[in-house]
Amino acid sequence: MSEQTEHHQRGVVIVGAGMAGVQTAVALREQGFEGPLTLLGAEPHQPYDRPPLSKAVLLGKAEDSAFDVDFEGLGIELRLGIEVTGLRAADRELDTEAGPVPYGVLVLATGAEPLTLPGTGGVPGVHLLRTLDDAARLRPVLATAPRTVVVGAGWIGAEFATAAREAGCAVTVVEAADRVLAGALPAEVAEPMARWYEEAGAELITGAKVAGIEEGRVLLADGRALPAGAVVVGIGARPATGWLAGSGVERGPDGSVTADAYLRTSLPGVYAVGDCASFPSGRYGKRLLVHHWDNALQGPRTVAANVLAEIGAGAGARGGAGEAGEVYDPVPYFWSEQFGRFVQYAGHHGAADTLLWRGDPAGPAWSVCWLRAGALVAVLAVGRPRDVAQGRKLIETAVPLDPSKVADPATPLKSAAA
Repeated sequence: MSEQTEHHQRGVVIVGAGMAGVQTAVALREQGFEGPLTLLGAEPHQPYDRPPLSKAVLLGKAEDSAFDVDFEGLGIELRLGIEVTGLRAADRELDTEAGPVPYGVLVLATGAEPLTLPGTGGVPGVHLLRTLDDAARLRPVLATAPRTVVVGAGWIGAEFATAAREAGCAVTVVEAADRVLAGALPAEVAEPMARWYEEAGAELITGAKVAGIEEGRVLLADGRALPAGAVVVGIGARPATGWLAGSGVERGPDGSVTADAYLRTSLPGVYAVGDCASFPSGRYGKRLLVHHWDNALQGPRTVAANVLAEIGAGAGARGGAGEAGEVYDPVPYFWSEQFGRFVQYAGHHGAADTLLWRGDPAGPAWSVCWLRAGALVAVLAVGRPRDVAQGRKLIETAVPLDPSKVADPATPLKSAAA
């Protein structure tokens, strides 16, 4: 028996039981993989979906958001409550708290972990919102409707502020940047969204750095002290890849695993998918790190196809899948429900040369389209889901558009071809 054949008989091990890990396991079975398949999860809970945590679970409208997957029926060995601490590529083994776990092919799907404010560990009343346990701790707190301070006016901060207002809390949102969504959208596009906070009865303080948090109050760098019965920190997340230090897996400055176009890492037989991995986008000509649900849903299909191609070819080295592999180059997509609005975004606007509005941003429904050399590269829609559905297809085809038709909200985007 060759070493490579022996490796593949060990089966596939997936580290991370969130959306990306679960979908990879399901996709492998759906695409015909019949070998041993193990899913390792650090949390003790049945694998669950995260978006409902900031809405239904947090507000007591649902107990959990477990995936409707028959793991046993699919022959997926589910090992929960197991923290993976290291990777020894030469032995094709993982180190875990429960002992070594051998693998033939390994998929890294460890997701992201929330950024914390230095010095706030152990301070009573300070919360993050990333896990089911986080939501379970926050739910009874919100039920008492305390005065709540949210640190961070990004997507998660806005979603949490929305839930806290719905729970009856007085809410103050503090943002270090001079505007909301500073890292995500241009100032002119984010500006109308800042008004949503006041309309919802939430106070928004921008350009305010948090100097410290004490029990019952948040201290700002300018000397102000904000009373707070609860503090929720939503200042972003980073790839959960610290455990890979010294493993030989190449990572970028942001901590993301540097996957190639086939979602393979720098190590033979090791793939990476979801929030923990960046990938080169041919469409946008740059490496993307996408921390959104749709990426964790779409990427696993590509990983599964390439794992099967590798096993079928008996290929172990990077490049083994070769031209037979499936390239991952999606149109990134995400949505956010905040302050009674459904916000959707598709594409990547970083290299756009033209920005066009569709509709009045003071109204209930409007969109923004970004073009590069006449073709659509990104679209943001508030209450206009058809613009995003049609926009995604236009981004994929890269057809030249007529700017005057794009800017007319009465003209369907699909009819805006030049």
